[in-house]
Amino acid sequence: MELGLAGRRALVTGAGKGIGRATVQALHAAGVRVVAVSRTRADLDSLVRECPGVEPVCVDLGDWEATERALGSLGPVDLLVNNAGVALLQPFLEITKEACDTSFNVNLRAVIQVSQIVARGLIARGAPGSIVNISSQASQRAITNHSVYCSTKGAMDMLTKAMALELGPHKIRVNTVNPTVVMTPMGLANWSNPQKAKTMLDRIPLGKFAEVENVVDAILFLLSDRSGMTTGSAVPVDGGFLAS
Repeated sequence: MELGLAGRRALVTGAGKGIGRATVQALHAAGVRVVAVSRTRADLDSLVRECPGVEPVCVDLGDWEATERALGSLGPVDLLVNNAGVALLQPFLEITKEACDTSFNVNLRAVIQVSQIVARGLIARGAPGSIVNISSQASQRAITNHSVYCSTKGAMDMLTKAMALELGPHKIRVNTVNPTVVMTPMGLANWSNPQKAKTMLDRIPLGKFAEVENVVDAILFLLSDRSGMTTGSAVPVDGGFLAS
């Protein structure tokens, strides 16, 4: 399927590793001009070597003022992938203020801020756009020791609907992709215990975790005009977990 993304400019957060990095690589290969945002300079340096022409921006999205300085004068952006996220896992009775603040600042507040910057630019130009927020199956199912993470992703799903409602009249579409466990460094770190992994795999009808490419394919579809009548939706890439 030809997605017709060539020539557009995209911003991808959390671009240094995992889903974000693979998304940058796929967009670059499709002829998209990509702004890659990460808080880790070494990851950006290696990404630019792999994908010449990618514009690196090093900033901690948990810092509102620094994010405004780094992205406020970025110029025209047509496509946005809000992928940056943290997963700070704690039992409910041991949740700390720091885990709450960091998780909501990065997983939710930064999505609001970066999306505002991009949407304002699109509206000023009178241009259509597409925003894809990377959520999780954890937005709709409780998982042990994931109370804060589940809460941020549940909030992201509703934020996406609200954004779609308000930005739709400006021809800006907003959707989420909701993966199961994905075999990224973060996924491996949190699900490498075979016993823990089995409890999740037993609830997935396809019997396996997702590969990064499965998620990237869904992101590219939602960014493209092929999904031109899809907005405010949560697209599961979960092997059937939410159906079980």
